[in-house]
Amino acid sequence: MITTFRPVRGALALTAILALTACGGGRGAVGGGRYDAPVRAFATGPVYTACLRANRTAASRDLCGCVQASADTKLSRGEQSRAAKFFSDPHQAQVTRQSDRARDERYWTRYKQFVAIAERTCA
Repeated sequence: MITTFRPVRGALALTAILALTACGGGRGAVGGGRYDAPVRAFATGPVYTACLRANRTAASRDLCGCVQASADTKLSRGEQSRAAKFFSDPHQAQVTRQSDRARDERYWTRYKQFVAIAERTCA
């Protein structure tokens, strides 16, 4: 494997993660008038606010609330504030992911868990 492509793959993965917050509802959206649609969790907090302020066209209160609820399951309030900054400065996510600091590596593990939950429950 060529290691020079690792940052590029990481940037692509980060782009995919951030795209999740912009992709909007579809299946499982609340309020669609369908009785068979599952109800998604909803919460407010720093990730919710950052998601809404990111000016992505498909961002909605419902989607951002679901992403925040997912963050609540894996990230502390301080870690959520750190994740919220990734919306306005995606490069910081890449810096964190590539960091050799043990603290950043532990955070990135929890962040990936949060993203996986958000992908399953909010998409």
